[in-house]
Amino acid sequence: MLSIQFETLHRIGFTNALFSQLANMPALPDTPNVQLMRIIEVHKGRLTLHNGEHPCFARVLPRLITALEEAGYQLAVGDWVIADNNTQNEWWITSRLSPANHLSRRAFDGRRQSVASNIDTALLVMGLDHDFNLRRLERYIALVAAAAITPVIVLTKADTVDHAHQRMDETAQRLNHRYAVLAINARDNTSVQQLAPWLNSGQTLCLLGSSGAGKSTLTNTLANAGQQTGTIREDDSRGRHTTTSRSMHFCANGACIIDAPGLRTLRPDGDDDCLHAAFEDIEQWAEHCQFRNCRHESEPGCAVIAHCNPDRVFNYHKLMRDMHRSQQTPLERIAERSRWKAILKSAGLRGKQKHE
Repeated sequence: MLSIQFETLHRIGFTNALFSQLANMPALPDTPNVQLMRIIEVHKGRLTLHNGEHPCFARVLPRLITALEEAGYQLAVGDWVIADNNTQNEWWITSRLSPANHLSRRAFDGRRQSVASNIDTALLVMGLDHDFNLRRLERYIALVAAAAITPVIVLTKADTVDHAHQRMDETAQRLNHRYAVLAINARDNTSVQQLAPWLNSGQTLCLLGSSGAGKSTLTNTLANAGQQTGTIREDDSRGRHTTTSRSMHFCANGACIIDAPGLRTLRPDGDDDCLHAAFEDIEQWAEHCQFRNCRHESEPGCAVIAHCNPDRVFNYHKLMRDMHRSQQTPLERIAERSRWKAILKSAGLRGKQKHE
């Protein structure tokens, strides 16, 4: 029999919307040890769950793994699941509640890779040193836009540079002042209090950013998590992937923080509408272009080229190509490679004939 202690579960992010799902779920295991828990860490062989009071290890029933794989998903940190404790004192995950949102990316081969679920705010962490890269930041914004998650831009290492305010203004202008942009020292408790509006009890935040940006340092300061942190290379500020798995940590005020490793492959898992949401200014100016089918490249009367940041427009086109490529089937990718080989071969023959 499943019993719900709402106040206890709310401390780790449970909501009324998720509670309403339980009434419509298939019959739950008729055992005295079935519980509703949240995934707080994912490993290859097992997962760590939390019931609001203490953690435990669990494995997933094969039928649930198969069902999720057929739908193109995997269990992720932040998911709410039903777990049953058997006679051998082993916890088994039997079902998953549909998440309010699910953050995922596309691998090079087009496969969907889960990142986290049930997120209220995505903290996009970027260092003010050599890690500062607005094109990559726009990719992260497109990534969270595909999951309908609100981003907050967190510029770390403000104590190590003299141009923090200048970079803040540059970032805000690039993003047309659509998102909150903060500059902090991730090691300083007073500095990170700027994040207080997003750290209310029961709120879930996910930290995303490149290795060395300061995600684990920020997690340690906010949640006293004891995450391992490492040094960075001085020439390019690249980190060394000290965080190797996604994990959830709890703040004293009741907020939940998901710390994720730096993402090497950053292809948003969405469609054109998601990308348009991340580049809303380009879509708005596109309505004023002279031609309806304007591609915003070199057409006359293009309002996008006239009014938008050229580098932002370039990144928009690049992200659009990457997104379309990730949605192709393997056969479509093979056909496209063959088509381009034929085009290049034809161009080479024409060039050879011209010089004969």
